[in-house]
Amino acid sequence: MAGSSRYEDRWKEKNGYHSGAMMASQGRGFRIIKPEMCYFCFDVLYCHLYNLQPPQVPSFCNENYPLFVTWKIGKDQKLRGCIGTFNEMQLHQGLREYAVTSAMKDSRFSPMSREEFPSLHVSVSILCHFEDGADYTDWDLGTHGIRIEFNNERGSKKTATFLPEVPTAQGWDKIQTIDSLLRKGGFKGSVTPDVRRSIRLVRYQSEMISVTYADYLHHCRSRSQGEH
Repeated sequence: MAGSSRYEDRWKEKNGYHSGAMMASQGRGFRIIKPEMCYFCFDVLYCHLYNLQPPQVPSFCNENYPLFVTWKIGKDQKLRGCIGTFNEMQLHQGLREYAVTSAMKDSRFSPMSREEFPSLHVSVSILCHFEDGADYTDWDLGTHGIRIEFNNERGSKKTATFLPEVPTAQGWDKIQTIDSLLRKGGFKGSVTPDVRRSIRLVRYQSEMISVTYADYLHHCRSRSQGEH
């Protein structure tokens, strides 16, 4: 998000990015998310795990948006992988890419195995309405995702993000969220008030939808029946 360009300005305008507090008038009418996006992610990962041809082009829209794909596993839905992009991508290619990347290349986890596939849950998040925060507290729990930019203890610029649902799922307040996000971004020093105040924060909203493996299986059976 650092710097500026015509491309970035166009992206910010399209995705509702602005400085200040005009979010209430901007936060409606964003209805792009569909369950089919999650089914497609399952299809893509299945084909990858079993070395099959990629699935056919999906039927949902192919507009450009920033997006994230999150995999969770088991009844307690432990995080298994979450990667996405703040650059707008065509949804077909973006979901095709990040369904696999988040499952196989999240450095916090080992690559996904075939045995895990029936225990998976997937969430797709489409990001919108980006705003500069006045400071590290200028966002609302349960409403905003946040992306922070900071210098680590060696002076190198780093970034990290939490999607809107993460802090509330963890039971964190704003300070705990910021401190956890600094750690996620690789900050290893002491987190002082001065460190928090030095953060550049961008807040955003998202549309998210989740699908379980059981949902996916039901979808596959319905799809198969519809083909005969």
